[in-house]
Amino acid sequence: MLLKLSDRKKAKQSDEDLLKKFTLTGDLDLLGELYSAYMHLVYGVCLKYLKDREESSDAVMQIFEKLISEIPKQKIDNFRSWLHVVTKNYCLMKLRSQKSKNEKMEEWINDTVVVMENSLSLHPIDEDGYDLDKELEECIENLKVEQKECIRQFYYENRCYKDIATLMGLDENKVKSHLQNAKRNLKICLDDKNGQNK
Repeated sequence: MLLKLSDRKKAKQSDEDLLKKFTLTGDLDLLGELYSAYMHLVYGVCLKYLKDREESSDAVMQIFEKLISEIPKQKIDNFRSWLHVVTKNYCLMKLRSQKSKNEKMEEWINDTVVVMENSLSLHPIDEDGYDLDKELEECIENLKVEQKECIRQFYYENRCYKDIATLMGLDENKVKSHLQNAKRNLKICLDDKNGQNK
């Protein structure tokens, strides 16, 4: 047993190796080894959105089960980034089913931590088919062309700043600026629509 453990430490496998082997064999021990390195991050993202420790712990297990079927269907270049997207999608779907959409949308879009531009920040749009309500869709349609294009590529097509910049012939800072302005404009638009509906 000691020998096996030390052999495993010596031959610490990369995410890519573990992913490849799991896809080929379906060996859950390999997936467990890969996932265990990121469980604390998954829990942190879940806690940020679900705001409940027990629910977040359950979500960590449910996301693991989801990976069993999802990984073989995907081409994953960066497991950590991909897992973050899967986790936040899971949380958004869960929130949608738990609370009225308008109530959650208002709470979520007014959260200054979420609206800030950072690696864990999100907007109520989602590249894996988040069910946009009519108001949000109308607000997106009213954005300036560059802002709308950046939003669609970043959230719907899951492209990074660099790829969007290349595709649109812009520099990365301009893409970031368009995204920031688009998010601010969407917040204003949704606030206005919310006010009209009251």
